[in-house]
Amino acid sequence: MPLAFSTCWNSSRHSSGDEILAEISSLGFDHIELGQGIRISQWEGIERFLANHTMRVTSLHNFCPLPASIDAAPDRYECTAVRAEERERAQIHALRTIDYARKIGAKYVVMHLGSVPMAPYTERLCKLINSGRYLSRSYVAMKLEAIKKREANSPYDRIVEWLKPVRNHAASAGVMLGIENRIGIQTCPSEREFRRLFSELGSIGYWHDFGHAQIRHNLTLLDHAEWLSEMASHLMGCHIHDVLFPCDDHMVPFSGMIDFAAFLSGVPSDLPLVWELNLQASKDEITSALARWKQEVSS
Repeated sequence: MPLAFSTCWNSSRHSSGDEILAEISSLGFDHIELGQGIRISQWEGIERFLANHTMRVTSLHNFCPLPASIDAAPDRYECTAVRAEERERAQIHALRTIDYARKIGAKYVVMHLGSVPMAPYTERLCKLINSGRYLSRSYVAMKLEAIKKREANSPYDRIVEWLKPVRNHAASAGVMLGIENRIGIQTCPSEREFRRLFSELGSIGYWHDFGHAQIRHNLTLLDHAEWLSEMASHLMGCHIHDVLFPCDDHMVPFSGMIDFAAFLSGVPSDLPLVWELNLQASKDEITSALARWKQEVSS
């Protein structure tokens, strides 16, 4: 399986794009995902590095390059927003990301599809677990309340209306859209919305984030293995990072609870696997994990 590494790990530490890619190359990766923290000022350096090295870009994470007016936040403008102006801004920057993907030869754009306004139920559930009340009556009651409120407030029609022209633009550019699963109960699509989206809208795919799915599993919102199996026919690629129970993610592989070898046995071998790690991961931790990965997972 082709391994790639996301620039989300180090893009904030460098002003020049070639420095970002050189540091990732030194870890032992020759494919990258350009994350949502990449700025237009770093793009020239990225192109310069790619022109002189064998490294290739697997994917871009919407929005990329980052709009000049915002921080590294892929959800600053959402396709689910009530305000038409915000939805339009989200669409403009998504179309722009697709154009940059085509320009740099990336096959995929990874996308979030918004959220609905809700109380922070997911964080509250994590806190209940950490306080020793996992699966208590109060935990179950809060989870059911959150799910009920989320299901009663689906922005599905708004998502589809926004997504169709983005999908069409991607198809014209020869770029594939991978819709990423996320953690929060308020995020979109929910599992129910994912199923409907793939049954009603063609030419898009699923991008499986292992850490996000594992946290939803820990919260008893889904079964990780069953969900990955159900989405297998739509799968385009994966984000790889580990989880410390219950809700700490973007950890280096093998530092948490995910059995990647078991999960990946059912994933097609030609799909990209993008390591998406937090800023605190050290170079030694990453290179050690990569060596173990090649021995235990890729072999």
